[in-house]
Amino acid sequence: MFVMKANRILYPILYSIIGGLIVLFSSNFFKTETTSVVYSNNDSKPFRLTSITTSAGEQTDFTYAAELTVHGVVHVKTKAMQSQPSYSFGNPLFDYFFGPQFRQEPRPIMGSGSGVIISKDGYILTNNHVINNADNIEIVLNDKRSFDAEIIGTDPSTDLAVIKVDAENLPFIPFGNSDNLKLGEWVLAVGNPFNLNSTVTAGIVSAKARNINILSSNFAIESFIQTDAAVNPGNSGGALVNLSGELVGINTAIASQTGNFTGYSFAVPSSIAQKVAMDIIEFGEVQRAILGVTIRELTAALAKENNIKELKGVYIDGISENGAAAEIGLKKGDVILEVNGVEVNSVTQLQEQISRYRPMDKVEILVNRDNKKKQYEATLRNMRGGFEIVRSGEIATVLGAELQEADVKTLRKLGIQHGIQVVKLKNGKLKDQGVKEGFIITRINRSNVKTVKELNQILQRLSGGVLIEGVYPNGMVAYYAIGL
Repeated sequence: MFVMKANRILYPILYSIIGGLIVLFSSNFFKTETTSVVYSNNDSKPFRLTSITTSAGEQTDFTYAAELTVHGVVHVKTKAMQSQPSYSFGNPLFDYFFGPQFRQEPRPIMGSGSGVIISKDGYILTNNHVINNADNIEIVLNDKRSFDAEIIGTDPSTDLAVIKVDAENLPFIPFGNSDNLKLGEWVLAVGNPFNLNSTVTAGIVSAKARNINILSSNFAIESFIQTDAAVNPGNSGGALVNLSGELVGINTAIASQTGNFTGYSFAVPSSIAQKVAMDIIEFGEVQRAILGVTIRELTAALAKENNIKELKGVYIDGISENGAAAEIGLKKGDVILEVNGVEVNSVTQLQEQISRYRPMDKVEILVNRDNKKKQYEATLRNMRGGFEIVRSGEIATVLGAELQEADVKTLRKLGIQHGIQVVKLKNGKLKDQGVKEGFIITRINRSNVKTVKELNQILQRLSGGVLIEGVYPNGMVAYYAIGL
């Protein structure tokens, strides 16, 4: 009886010991490496998620690029005074019949964006839409210092602008080569979304040379870098940098139906941004070169229709008279394959390549004509068909006038939002057409003009007859046609 009771006690114990040995043996035999995460309780060494391990076992560290560039991105704060429309010109007879019109004082409209310091002496690159129509621009550095900024020049065709602050030895971000970016490469977006200063987000390059049709300017150039780095309102004008801390793009837009980030953002590549910035700093205006062709995408249907065997390049749909392309003998039906050895397989890629050059620059053009490759050398021209470099202020010289933005009081009196006033007339095209001093230019060829620099930029892109619309201080509307 005792033996049976002892067995009932000893056998379960023995089975437990044997089971434990089996488990121990198995765990040692099938042992695998594991990684544990340890959270430090030491406040001086916070836990940081700054790297990602790739499938190849390499670590991608974001800290170097983030710390190197965050001080080179600024917060851009703008203020614009919105004038209220008025229907009374101060005419007693008008007021007698319709009564005195209520005149509300202009109210300030505040804006916010980002900018990138590109030189230690205070030049800052940002988006044109960030500072457009601003009456006052304040720049706040990452160290909280603030400065007033002046507009050096704008380029609506690429939605870029250069502004400047009076400061020295500022931290700046050097330009990188956006051509070297590869799909899937890590990039960082640095800016001030929702007024959250010095925000850094990470993503990869999702696509290049992307056209999203957001720029309404004539001769708009859209060849955006598409990324999935989070970009929101306030990031506009901020930096897109590679992991070496080099500026490879200016964050400009997001693809969203809500107005906030929903997956993709777009940046102007540094290959375009650097050229625009250097032109504005050196000349006050962008020196835009053109080839003188009308182009379209080469689709499979178009290739079949024109018996083009190789589905590569950009199709020439038309040739401008007296342009660079006409001069070297290009013709409709040719397909541009390369510009200076760089392949171009879309309209945006071709536009991006040509946008890097100035008038008088020579470029090698490889063309597919009748399924045979031919090489040409073209000398690019400016928007008006010439070769000269146009400097800021030269258009005003041609017009023969000193111009300035009309003051708020005059605009309110006339019930208009903006205008460029002729302060003083000299010998020139305006005087020849009968324009008088005091005339306020409001539109050129039915396009609104708001600043003197914008007027210069519009006129530089035009040739031939130009229609100028405006109003005199007494309320008389007038139209003038001049030739450029």
